[in-house]
Amino acid sequence: MARLILGGKPIAGRGFFYAPTLLTDVRRGQVAYDEELFGPVAALISVRDESAAIAAANDSVFGLGSAVFSRSRRRAEAVASRLEAGVVFINDFVRSDPALPFGGVKDSGHGRELGGFGIREFMNIKTICG
Repeated sequence: MARLILGGKPIAGRGFFYAPTLLTDVRRGQVAYDEELFGPVAALISVRDESAAIAAANDSVFGLGSAVFSRSRRRAEAVASRLEAGVVFINDFVRSDPALPFGGVKDSGHGRELGGFGIREFMNIKTICG
């Protein structure tokens, strides 16, 4: 069973806010592993090595954004190339940038928004032959 280390409840007061939450011992078959979490929730999944980390990251029907942190740029790029995600940030956190296409793979969506590729999602191209 996952362990709650921090947070895990709404913040009292006006509005609908949830305390930053940290879960450990998260495993396959648990909601925090199998489903897409939104809000200030971090689910820590322990793995034995880099290959197991990549396998755990890809063991999802979702694939929106991911991040790789490493002292070695070459190693981070190698890991990033193996992740099934629409965007991978190296030594930074996932965010959107108006100049860059943003979107997911698998059940995290189709197509892109933002950037040159994103604007094409709003276009309806017509071909006339004759």
